[in-house]
Amino acid sequence: MGLGPFFGAKLDEAIGWARKYSIFQYPFVTACCGMEYMATACSHYDVDRFGAGLVRFSPRQADVLFVVGTISHKLAPALKRVYDQMCEPKWVVAFGVCTCTGGFYDNYATVMGIDTLIPVDVYIPGCPPRPESVLDGLMKLQEKIAAGAQRY
Repeated sequence: MGLGPFFGAKLDEAIGWARKYSIFQYPFVTACCGMEYMATACSHYDVDRFGAGLVRFSPRQADVLFVVGTISHKLAPALKRVYDQMCEPKWVVAFGVCTCTGGFYDNYATVMGIDTLIPVDVYIPGCPPRPESVLDGLMKLQEKIAAGAQRY
């Protein structure tokens, strides 16, 4: 009877470790930051070594939503629909200053940060963010995934 919490804790650690190194990402690319996003998959930076190299183009097969670029109010319902279609557990990465805060667009058409639409787990600032920043944000997301409570 006293062994239950021990095995539960070890199972949480094992599941967290497995999820940390098997990230299936869905890219929601709308603007110029897409070039830097693609650069992280090239051989010089190699996002594959972090277990996040397999891109999925179906939200039902992905667990991390990479929102890359400017989001307008006209595009916001499509982003919300993609987020809602993802299975639990799911995480969101805001990529670039336009995604995080609206950037230099101070007008009625641009969403001033996607955290007003969907919950964001990791922010990667920059215009555009360097691939090193993207890898740093990915490592922070991996730490969050591994430390999170598992639901089974």
